[in-house]
Amino acid sequence: MPKLNANNITIEYDTFGKRNDKPLLLVMGLGAQMIAWDEKFCEQLANAGHYVIRYDNRDVGLTTRFDDHGEADLEDLVMKLLTESPVDVAYTLEDMARDGMELLTELGIEKAHICGASLGGMIVQTMAIEHPERVLSMTSIMSTTGNPLLPPATPEAMEALTSDRVDDPKHAMDRAVEVNKVIGSPGFPRDEERLRQKGLESYERAYYPAGVSRQMAAVIANGDRSEKLNGLTLPTLVIHGADDPLIPVTGGIDTHENIPGSELMVIDGMGHDLPMGAWDQIVSGITAVTKNGT
Repeated sequence: MPKLNANNITIEYDTFGKRNDKPLLLVMGLGAQMIAWDEKFCEQLANAGHYVIRYDNRDVGLTTRFDDHGEADLEDLVMKLLTESPVDVAYTLEDMARDGMELLTELGIEKAHICGASLGGMIVQTMAIEHPERVLSMTSIMSTTGNPLLPPATPEAMEALTSDRVDDPKHAMDRAVEVNKVIGSPGFPRDEERLRQKGLESYERAYYPAGVSRQMAAVIANGDRSEKLNGLTLPTLVIHGADDPLIPVTGGIDTHENIPGSELMVIDGMGHDLPMGAWDQIVSGITAVTKNGT
């Protein structure tokens, strides 16, 4: 896969579809590599008329890592924010948003449609807030506004998300299945063999759990985006699973209610993943909103 230097880091990315089709930037979630956007899903988007670009966020996959900063102390960060003390993070959500924008610049793309899942949804929201002149439409999937008053993840979902990541291929495969059992989609078939293969693929491509705490620190430091989201004036689709235990559906509803003119798609039976059985509905929704972008 190709690399580009952008925003003072090296970004790993790849593309699907025709260069002259509608550019669509895909942004993945916490600690997840770009391959979490399944190739067949990307091809489906490309077949619907998009030039699809997926990439590894900073501190994950094969994009630049920030080892020199060490792991983030999240409890200390929260305490400093509560006491309005100065905070120091390795990078901000705005930095992560700028990575994607600068990647587009290096690819010669002035404006694009953007779509993010989970943390990726927070990043594309920040892209739209910070770089509105470059965003044609936005799709925010299984994400939230950062409003601290919204219901939190279930204890079981948080335990699954923060479960140990051991440097061992079998553990990576087993963990992929076990985490999906907790946060995945109860209303769609679970292909455990496929999950195991995906876990192994991610492990062999770039086992690197150290960046997770730094990405989470960027989220925490960013705070509540609600007021800024109220100022957006672009075609927006918010997609959320009705059965998401990690970011409850109230996060998607709150995102929708804070973006004027946005549309909300709640998918019954969907949890905190992108089940194959929902791809047609998700792709149709994204395609509809990109048609409205100018």
